[in-house]
Amino acid sequence: MTDGEFDVLILGAGSGGYACALRAAQLGLSVGLVEKGKLGGTCLHVGCIPTKALLHAAEVADQTRESEKFGVAATLEGIEMTGVNEYKDKVVARLFKGLTGLIKGRGITVIEGEGRMTGPHQVTVRSSVEPGETTYTGQTLVLASGSYSRSLPGLDVDGERILTSEHALRLDRVPRSVVVLGGGVIGCEFASVWASFGAEVTIIEALPRLLPVEDEASSKALERAFRKRKIQVRTSTPFQSVKVTDDGVAVFVEGADDGQSVIEAEMLLVAVGRGPTTDGLGYAEQGVAMDRGFVLADERCRTNLEGVYAVGDIVPGLQLAHRGFQQGILVAEEIAGLDPTPIDEAGIPRITYSHPEVASVGLDEAAARTAYGDEAVETVTYDLGANGKSQILMTQGFVKLVRQKDGPVVGVHMVGDRVGELIGEAQLIYNWEAYAEDVAPLVHAHPTQNEALGEAHMALAGKPLHAHS
Repeated sequence: MTDGEFDVLILGAGSGGYACALRAAQLGLSVGLVEKGKLGGTCLHVGCIPTKALLHAAEVADQTRESEKFGVAATLEGIEMTGVNEYKDKVVARLFKGLTGLIKGRGITVIEGEGRMTGPHQVTVRSSVEPGETTYTGQTLVLASGSYSRSLPGLDVDGERILTSEHALRLDRVPRSVVVLGGGVIGCEFASVWASFGAEVTIIEALPRLLPVEDEASSKALERAFRKRKIQVRTSTPFQSVKVTDDGVAVFVEGADDGQSVIEAEMLLVAVGRGPTTDGLGYAEQGVAMDRGFVLADERCRTNLEGVYAVGDIVPGLQLAHRGFQQGILVAEEIAGLDPTPIDEAGIPRITYSHPEVASVGLDEAAARTAYGDEAVETVTYDLGANGKSQILMTQGFVKLVRQKDGPVVGVHMVGDRVGELIGEAQLIYNWEAYAEDVAPLVHAHPTQNEALGEAHMALAGKPLHAHS
């Protein structure tokens, strides 16, 4: 390759883009990585990592507040957001430093600037370091431009009273009260953080339940837990408008009998999902097949253009960092001719890191019954009340299994503090098409929450021990 020409040219250095770059370089390919911001993208800097740091600080606050339950004399004097933000930013900085070192060590060329697709295998970059534009080419082009926080028509985000998740991560104080517009993952996680920090929180969700993509039992369990924590939950409540007031915001929603009601708070968090960052990047102009801003790609992340791939949040499906990460690896191996196995979208783990956590993989009960028929689906629910470690942690919840009758487990659904750490074994069970009888004999260490997975599979295999009928 000559200067400006690469085996693989990647537009975007988020989870999907940098994973593709690292794996491609590992396989001996020359790589150009275009990024207008920082390596790591949304997940590292304004998404997964900083949000989970806030959630851990919230867990510490809850444990301090409830320390007497454990025989520990401690008092929660308050939340110092300066200190919380310093802790959060240090976590991000350490990971960013490590990623930067990895990229440099693999010989990857990082091109700093705003890029747009200007040819089938060509990206033109307006440099953020030097004036002017430069055009780069790749034998293969990978589109990995990520996503942005959506809003709603007529809802003007100002970053002070009306926030996106990016603004929420930079707050220097805990709001007295917050309305969270959207009961999905982002909304539930921030609602959980702010409630732990002492704010009054109200969630507004137009659909009938929180986390609508999860199993209905998980959604109901989270809603009960939130109400117990004094988080107000208003489902089946469409948003109408918002007005900025002297004291904060007045949020107007549909009320009973098609009327209107108002909820007042200091701030409104807009958490209605994320959209694909593709506008103005030249994709459609160069002939890339699109649908409502998303780039269409097949199971191997190939677009309709030869030698052009797309990964991450710009591809329809779950908008999860680990999905994009694995897609990036798949594309690098596909380019190198390794013929990797396509990713089963249902086999991608899903976690909401609220208090309590919600984790799942595979099909929920409704989807399984649609796919296989009511008579061909069996479920079992194991209550964490019978799990020793869960009692030590003083958490409540369950493990719910869904399987084809006389067949493999097709869904695992869990609710409870720290159950996200169990998703590793759960995704192996689903992706390796394990039967309950395969998992039941496995030895799970005692006392761990991991035992709950083992006990649930014992029950599904017809030999329950710590499970009540």
